[in-house]
Amino acid sequence: MIYAIMQLIGGLIMAVGWIPQIIQILRTKSVKDLNIKTFLFLVTGITLMEVYAIHIALGGVGYAFLITNSISLLIMLMILGCILRYR
Repeated sequence: MIYAIMQLIGGLIMAVGWIPQIIQILRTKSVKDLNIKTFLFLVTGITLMEVYAIHIALGGVGYAFLITNSISLLIMLMILGCILRYR
């Protein structure tokens, strides 16, 4: 149980860590220093992990991983969307 809590807290910190970047993008409308390839790789990796997270959650475990991974995927997709919009 303690490891699930640690994973949940760590995953939330990692996901929420991208929110200042999103705020800066929205405020400045500038993504010129962001590399789209980096975020495409990140979204691809997180999507693959999401498939695994769903698989283990269907087995009755890994809900913390599924929650934090889903949040990370959503945030990465938001940044990717901003890159495509403000290029």
